[in-house]
Amino acid sequence: EPRAMTAYGAICPQPPSPTRERSTASQRMDEDCLYLNVWTPVNDAADRLPVMVWIHGGGLTNGSGSEAYYDGETLARHGVVVVTVNYRLGPFGFFAHPQLSAESPDGVSGNYGLLDQIAALRWVRDNIAHFGGDPARVTIFGESAGGVSVCTLMCSPLATGLFHRAICQSGAPAKGLRRLKTAQPNLPSAEEHGKTLTTQLGIADTPGALAALRQLPWQKILTLAKPIGVIPGSGMRDLLCVDGYLLHDEPDALFTAGKQARVPFMVGSTADEGTLFAQKASLRSEAAYRTFVLNVLGEGGQAVLRQYPVRDNDPTAALARVIGDSSFTATARRTARRHAAMQPHTYRYEFRRSTRLLQRMGLRAFHGSEIPYVFGNVTALMYGAADRTLAETVMGYWTRFAATGEVNGGNAPRWEPYDPERDNLLVLDDPIATAEWVKKAECDFWDTFSAR
Repeated sequence: EPRAMTAYGAICPQPPSPTRERSTASQRMDEDCLYLNVWTPVNDAADRLPVMVWIHGGGLTNGSGSEAYYDGETLARHGVVVVTVNYRLGPFGFFAHPQLSAESPDGVSGNYGLLDQIAALRWVRDNIAHFGGDPARVTIFGESAGGVSVCTLMCSPLATGLFHRAICQSGAPAKGLRRLKTAQPNLPSAEEHGKTLTTQLGIADTPGALAALRQLPWQKILTLAKPIGVIPGSGMRDLLCVDGYLLHDEPDALFTAGKQARVPFMVGSTADEGTLFAQKASLRSEAAYRTFVLNVLGEGGQAVLRQYPVRDNDPTAALARVIGDSSFTATARRTARRHAAMQPHTYRYEFRRSTRLLQRMGLRAFHGSEIPYVFGNVTALMYGAADRTLAETVMGYWTRFAATGEVNGGNAPRWEPYDPERDNLLVLDDPIATAEWVKKAECDFWDTFSAR
């Protein structure tokens, strides 16, 4: 029978997140969480507007498509149908086990959260016309783990043809992943990792392990979920895996080989990606900073310390530069270069806008700070007239890209396609500007470091 779909569905069970408490505190958690939300500006289902499907971030362990940040009403009023999706997270979305693989007709397990995203895209293909959307003009866009998901979907044969443009905000093609069944040096397979997690839940490695796991309440399974740490993306190897079905190799390797979807592509980062993460480290001294870097990077840490010395007796700022440049700025340049080699409609940006409050908090243009501008949710409480103007411009770029694969139009400053010979990008700030070779020395350093 028809049901009234006028309220958000439950979200996937997840650990507490300080950055999401206000958005998730009032939302019910349940394993029955595979819902999506649609905002459409049309009154006639015969319309065929471009569709934008948002994949939320949160390290693949937190978040939902119904967070207040992602309310799609304002963005939809710019002539697109907006869809936000839930997908399974943490141990619910990325748990591999040999007994699960054995019962699968495809012989695989894990990557369920990505399969959920693909299922949502199939739903859009089959149903979005009823909401005035054009199933032949679907853009996937996402931030952080959502950006990682976008790049992963670009590399998966299961997602072929389900989208036609892609936007990666503060994400990159994943690397350093486990293989489903094969161990690597110092990295057990995803199935072996799943057996270890099963033992942590007090279940022996016996033929009845899977049945025992299914008897556990989700609250018990949730104890396996790890909160997001200081180093962004460090938990990916315990979540995503190369399974030979959804992924035939690591997305980073597939992008390097030019085997990703050849769709128009936008990629970018914020100017101060690392501040949010570095504050979690609570560094009190330069010695603490040095110890932290060496503990994380081992012998390679010495080169990092030479490249990123502490300035003005501020070790947190030094760590923020390390995290921001290594995990976001350099990877955005690397990803743009790889895709531009095969797709002329490739665009790169850097978001630099920061409010006075964010500056006082030491966050500035932090990780995720562009999202309110992309969705147009810049309320008068925190943002001013310049922010609302910038949001209108950003939404114009994003929605024109969704409509045509081009970003330019109206009175917006021209945004040139990415040229690796110039390393050009658009600076999203007040005012909007263009720039070339942003942080060239730092990006060159991390390219060399990553290759090693």
